[in-house]
Amino acid sequence: MKKYPSIKLAQSILVFSTLLTANAVIAQTDKEKKIIVDCDTAKAEFLRTDPSLKNVFAKAYGYLILPNVGKGAVGIGGASGNGAVYEQGRLVGKAKMSQVTVGFQLGGQAYRELIFFETKTALDHFKANKVEFSAQASAVAATAGASANAKYTDGIMIYTQQKGGLMYEASVGGQKFKYAAF
Repeated sequence: MKKYPSIKLAQSILVFSTLLTANAVIAQTDKEKKIIVDCDTAKAEFLRTDPSLKNVFAKAYGYLILPNVGKGAVGIGGASGNGAVYEQGRLVGKAKMSQVTVGFQLGGQAYRELIFFETKTALDHFKANKVEFSAQASAVAATAGASANAKYTDGIMIYTQQKGGLMYEASVGGQKFKYAAF
């Protein structure tokens, strides 16, 4: 049987490109894997603080967990964080949050943010990068029993949980999100 050098070359290129692509995907997902682990930790912490959130998780169509949001300001402030998006309990994508604020503010803080989507329409709106929270958006501080009185506004409910830092503020601003599917 005769060997064809062009076929061997094509096979070698195919194997090499497959290995190269696999390494790129693995390298790309290391950061995402850490975010997902951080999201699991954040979810457990939200549930530890308020066990009744278990019912909210069960009834929500989807949710976003931002496990590590950093915020700082001296007059003009900013915040950002990365997280994971879940649809009917299944991981479907990632999201990046950014925030700019203006007003009397000074300090820095770290917190977690949890956003519930009541319906498929609300989550689809978010996934289409059409969700921004204005200064009027209110977040519920995750404390024992806080979920009992929390309500959805336009299909969205927001919880935050302080992790550390100290910040004084009387400011206006908003959060903007960027979603990407896995």
